[in-house]
Amino acid sequence: MTTLLEKFDKEQEKKLPDLKPGDTIKVHQKIKEGDKERIQIFEGLIIAKKHGKGISGTITVRKVVDGVGVERIYPIHSPSIEKIEVVRHGKVRRSKLYYLRTAKGKKARLKKVDFAVAIAPEEPTLKETPAETLAENLTEEQK
Repeated sequence: MTTLLEKFDKEQEKKLPDLKPGDTIKVHQKIKEGDKERIQIFEGLIIAKKHGKGISGTITVRKVVDGVGVERIYPIHSPSIEKIEVVRHGKVRRSKLYYLRTAKGKKARLKKVDFAVAIAPEEPTLKETPAETLAENLTEEQK
């Protein structure tokens, strides 16, 4: 039997793309300034993912602005987050990429993973037997 707290947590969870360390993402966050509200985009690299996929899950996103590293920690199911877009996937072999904080130049780069989307052509569905289909395609003159 689920408790009220578990039901509330399930209602608050958002549908998100598959986020992994090494992914470059765009986080669209709602910012309130006075009585106005706007969307601010923060594009960076996920260097850590903590606390699982549940309501308390967070991601640490890092980007470099004018030679200074900027990190933000986002609760992934926060109501202030409008959406999260995955820009590219990076090939990594560890779950926490804290070494990128001190890496410079080529060492700070990640290999990208080509994610090809295979689109299969639609197969025609047979709704009737082939004889009935042929009869439909014949014109009045041919019948």
